[in-house]
Amino acid sequence: MSDDEELVYVKRPKTIHYGSLEDTERSRQMKDSGSDLYSGAGSSSDIIGQIYTSSEYFDLENEVSKDKAALLEEFERKKKARQIHVSTDDSEVKKNLRALNEPICYFGEGPAERRIRLKELLASLGESAIPQKSGKEEDKKQQVHKEQESTWYHEGPESLRIARIWLANYSLPRAKKRLEEAAEQLQLPSATKAGRMVELQKRIQSLAPLCSQVGDVRPITNCSFNHDSSLLLTSSLSSMCKVWSVPDCNLVQTLRGHQFYVSAIAFRDGIATDSKGEVAMASGCYDGTVKLWSFDSEESIADINGHVPHRVSRLAFHPSGRFLGTACYDSSWRLWDLEQKQEVLHQEGHAKAVHCIAFQVDGSVCVTGGLDAFGRVWDLRTGRCIMFLEGHLSAIYGVDFSPNGYHIATGSQDNSCKIWDLRRRNPVYTIPAHTNLISDVKYQKNGGHFLVTSSYDNTAKIWSNKTWQPLKTLSGHDSKVMSIDISPNSQHIATTSYDRTFKLWSPE
Repeated sequence: MSDDEELVYVKRPKTIHYGSLEDTERSRQMKDSGSDLYSGAGSSSDIIGQIYTSSEYFDLENEVSKDKAALLEEFERKKKARQIHVSTDDSEVKKNLRALNEPICYFGEGPAERRIRLKELLASLGESAIPQKSGKEEDKKQQVHKEQESTWYHEGPESLRIARIWLANYSLPRAKKRLEEAAEQLQLPSATKAGRMVELQKRIQSLAPLCSQVGDVRPITNCSFNHDSSLLLTSSLSSMCKVWSVPDCNLVQTLRGHQFYVSAIAFRDGIATDSKGEVAMASGCYDGTVKLWSFDSEESIADINGHVPHRVSRLAFHPSGRFLGTACYDSSWRLWDLEQKQEVLHQEGHAKAVHCIAFQVDGSVCVTGGLDAFGRVWDLRTGRCIMFLEGHLSAIYGVDFSPNGYHIATGSQDNSCKIWDLRRRNPVYTIPAHTNLISDVKYQKNGGHFLVTSSYDNTAKIWSNKTWQPLKTLSGHDSKVMSIDISPNSQHIATTSYDRTFKLWSPE
């Protein structure tokens, strides 16, 4: 086409459509095909060519509202997580995660991420999730504590009834006599009492080693004076017990028969040294055997095997001499009737091993101390626990009754000595006595004016009865002091040590 040629423009006719374009297009396609391309009877959608129509619809508002609700919930949870206070201590965070039954650590997770994870868990579970868990654990602890405080009583044999009647008849007159003597002491002028105390304190402060004796080839575990202060009985880890004269410390008798470490010994009151075939001493061993000895033989005259294989840590004769009390590591203590020649009482009540035992001067009650850090006072006439000694932080290794009948001293692994009042059923005073555990405690036998404690800090200390002030420190042993005893005449104090020696202390 050249430029000279004229362009002819054809005007397109105007088309007017009536109705919807969709209907027109459908009519056109039907004319072209002559029939329906597809008809789905009973289907939820009609398909015409490539155009799909459906009766289903998408509810946009509901979906948007659900998303909004989820977002709001997520914002609220994060806000709540920010407001929850969680410990910054990582060990505490791990402990809380473990309480929620969650892994305490994920791979590559640091303390900060772990803390955030705990916060998010608490935000979803609620802040009370961990306290509830702790509450359950606290309930378990309280249940264990109640079990420790609970006391078990067993039905005893006829011999126990006989023994209790005898104990009641024995102790009541002695209690009456003790109260009468206490009333007489109250009538004394205060100046007389003060003068006696000053004199006693001077004697105590003048204490010095009278004798230091190598008692055995192995450490010496315990010691005991006889009733007239003329003999001292010692035990050691060599399985032998020895009797020494006082005050010259000459060997009088060697008791052989134990096969293992001897940890407990005691003299029986009122037995003459020239008696024959009569029970004068008792000893207890780590293997659970208890042997009874006389002055005229190096062989035991009787064996008590009821504790085997549990350790017998301490034993004590009843003031009457008829009964023997033993503390055993099977969490019980036992009372043996030497006249009926049988065990009359097997008493449980401690949660752990019973380490020490002591009788009251009247003979009506006894006190036991255990490795569960508790002490118990038992009425021998009824068999009931009449006082629960709770206050020490660790095991009790020494107990003793004051001659006044109502004060009790306990020495513990927590380095303290506590004084208890049986009348008030409460502790009276706590003595921060030593820098290491207290192995034994003893009251003065003929007045109770002072108290002696021994310790693993290599010393023994004397304390006044009224003010609980320190009067004297007995130092001289090269190793821990295992036990102590005070002679009935108050002239000597004996200390035994792990350095294989025992020492006698006396006023200069």
